[in-house]
Order: sequence, then C-alpha cells, then structure tokens
Amino acid sequence: MTKKTVLIVDDEAGIRETMTGLFEDEGFAVITAASGEEALERAAETSPDIVFLDVWLPEMDGIEALTRLKELQPGTPVVMMSGHGTIEVAVKATRNGAYDFLEKPFSSIERIILVARLAMERQRLEGENVLLKADLSRRWRLVGNSQQMHILRDQIAMASQGSARVLILGESGTGKELVARQLHEQSLRTEGPFVEVNCAAIPQELIESELFGHEKGSFTGASDRKNGKFELAHEGTLFLDEIGDMSLQTQAKVLRVIETQVFQRVGGSKNITVDVRIIAATNKNIRDEVKKGTFREDLFYRLNVIPLTIAPLRERADDIPELVDFFAEAFVAENGSRPKKFEPDAIAALQSHAWPGNIRELKNAVERIMIMAPGQSVTRKSLEALSILRSADPGPQDSYFSHRSLRDAKEAFERDFILRKLQENDGNVSRTAETIGIERSNLHKKIRSYGIADLKEQEDK
Repeated sequence: MTKKTVLIVDDEAGIRETMTGLFEDEGFAVITAASGEEALERAAETSPDIVFLDVWLPEMDGIEALTRLKELQPGTPVVMMSGHGTIEVAVKATRNGAYDFLEKPFSSIERIILVARLAMERQRLEGENVLLKADLSRRWRLVGNSQQMHILRDQIAMASQGSARVLILGESGTGKELVARQLHEQSLRTEGPFVEVNCAAIPQELIESELFGHEKGSFTGASDRKNGKFELAHEGTLFLDEIGDMSLQTQAKVLRVIETQVFQRVGGSKNITVDVRIIAATNKNIRDEVKKGTFREDLFYRLNVIPLTIAPLRERADDIPELVDFFAEAFVAENGSRPKKFEPDAIAALQSHAWPGNIRELKNAVERIMIMAPGQSVTRKSLEALSILRSADPGPQDSYFSHRSLRDAKEAFERDFILRKLQENDGNVSRTAETIGIERSNLHKKIRSYGIADLKEQEDK
C-alpha cells in the first residue's frame, strides 16, 4: 500500500524535525521545506496528500504560499500553523482555502495526526463525489442526434433559465424523467434538491401525506411527523411524474399549493411556505382527460406553462445506433464484460422495430443481447434467436394507423419497406435498388433522408 505523503513547511528546523518523526511513526512519507518558494517546488515535484504550512515565513509568507499552492494543486488540503496567530489570520487563511488552523506550541500530538487523517478523508470523499456526479451526469444524458433531439435540447436549455412550470408529454419509456432532471441540472436550482413523486405508484389514500407530509397521530399508523415532498423540494425542483393519474381531490390541493406556495401537513394547522419549481409529466393526452372530466382544466393550464413533447422512438429511429452503443458501453463498464460489435444488419433490424416500450424497451433489449448473445458479434440472426424481433413487424394498430396524416404513414411505410428489403439483400444497396425498381442514387438519398444506419455497400462482382 502506497504511503501518504505529508509536506511540512516551517522555517524552524526543530518544528520540521519533530513533525517529521511524528508522521513517520504513523507510517507517512514526509517531505520538508523551510520557505514558501521551496514549498512550491516540493509540491510541484511530489504532489503531497496534505500540507502543513506555517503562516510566518521569510520573504513569501504562508498566506501567499497557500494561495499559490491552491492554484497549483486545488484539491490538496492545507493546514496552517502559527505560534502567534490571531482570529483575523485564521479567518484569512480559511477564506484562502485552508482546511484548518493549528496554534503552536501544539497542545496535543494526537490532534495533529487526527487533523491530517480527517483532511485526507474529506479529500477522498470530495473526489468520490466528483466521480459520482460525473457518473450521474452521464446516466442522465440525452442521447441522440436526430432533429427531434436537437429541438428538445434547445427547448430544455431555454426552459431551464427560469422557474416556470413545465409539462412533459410523451409515451411511456421515452425518457420524461431524464428530461426533468436535465431541466433541473441546467437551472439556477441545480444546487437544490430534485424530488420525484410517481403519482401512479402511490395509493390515493396516501398521496396527500406523501406530497404534504403529516403530523404525528393524524391517522392510524402516523407514529411520527413526516415532511412531505413539497417541503423536501424547497429551493429545488419537484417532479410530479404520471400527473394524469392523480385523483381530482388531490389535484385541487396541488392547484392551491401551485397558486400560493403555501400548504399544511395532513392533520396540521401550521402554514408552511415553500419555494418549489414544479415539473409534471404524463403519458396521457391531458386535453382528452380534461374533456372526460378526469383532470381539472385549471390545473392543466397552471402546469402547461412550457409544454415539452418527447417523440417516440419509432419516429426517431436514426437515434438507435447511438443509443445501442451508449447502453452497450454502460453495460460493459458496470459488469466488466467483454464488448460486443453490433453488425449493420442487426442495427438495421433494431431500427425497423416498432419499440412500443421506447427507450426503456431498447435498453432492456441491449442488456439481454449483451448477456445472452453468443460470441462478440451481434447479427440479425442473434436478435431473432433471442426473440428480440418477435414484434419487429409493425402491425397497422401499432404503427401506420397511429400516424395523424397520410403523409406520415406513407413515409413510415416506405422507411420500413426499404429497411426490410435491405435486410433481405444483406445490405447490398445495388441489389436492393434493382429489386424494388428504383435508381441506386435515389435509394441512397432515401437511406440518408430516413436516417437509416449506414450499411456497407456490397457491389455485385
């Protein structure tokens, strides 16, 4: 195990020797410096895990050395030391990035070691936090370069700048939660909490307690006071997922909170004021629900300040190659398995699938392929063997009849027809063009316009 390195900076040789012996006895590697200039040189050479730095040094004082050390190695904890320090000096050192301040002569040898270990533990936790945030950022990244995704990204960027309510619309599995998280992460509330409530998953008799909290004894089983999601989301974002499944009674109470930002816990009488941005999402046609009387019209208009619609995967199949790579790489990273190559015919087959479950269904399919498909090459036959394509042929109810216009239905059919013929001809564009009776150049244009994955053309020999 590599030893942790301590840099001790003090112009008194006796201090350097005492602290060197102390840290070496505790298993640390020790480097010393007698001035600020020398400390900067040692730090650049060795990248110490922690620095103990005297305030009063010749020429360059400790505060200036601290500032330059932080510029050189921002993450390294620095503990300041002084034999005649003042509160003013300690405050200045802390403002300049010092982890702690110790007075000399040291009252306790154990405290020096404790401060060192606590400082390095904090550094480790901060490093882990950075990695976790990077992992979360990747996990909630919007993947795809279709026109629909470019438009959606632009809309998110604009909607993130304020605190206006957003209503996210889209089929199940299209990534509504991901969009909500992007709205939060890009907003001025990013340092605040992101609190999610799945309105469809909570029994109606409990949803008010979940949203607004409850007081002890307010109902059977309420043994303690509980803060609700509105309270927990204070100065952050509250994501109301599947808002279309909320009861009319609860809708009325949510409407009142939206208007006033004030509520009471269940069984309570104290008004609680919150500052919460509300993002709602649903896979239902809310306008139809309003007409049927199952969703309050006034609540719909309160939530629908900025509507964002996510296109289903079948309408942006050109995103599928990138999504497949993203999910496959994530699976390899998480499980330490060997990567697999998705051949062009497999990608084309995946693009022809109707994907009623959208992104969620595609992710599950990729994971199944990574686990169950033999070898390191994934072909159309691999997908067929795993029944991935069992419902790949879109029936009228699943695809063409769901389009709103004849033009959209015709384009969907033409795209599926071209994909099927390319698969039947093993990706040979020339042979496919001849089979379906169009010029090869025209077929190439259609392949590009429909965003079909590049197929390596095999010329007839």
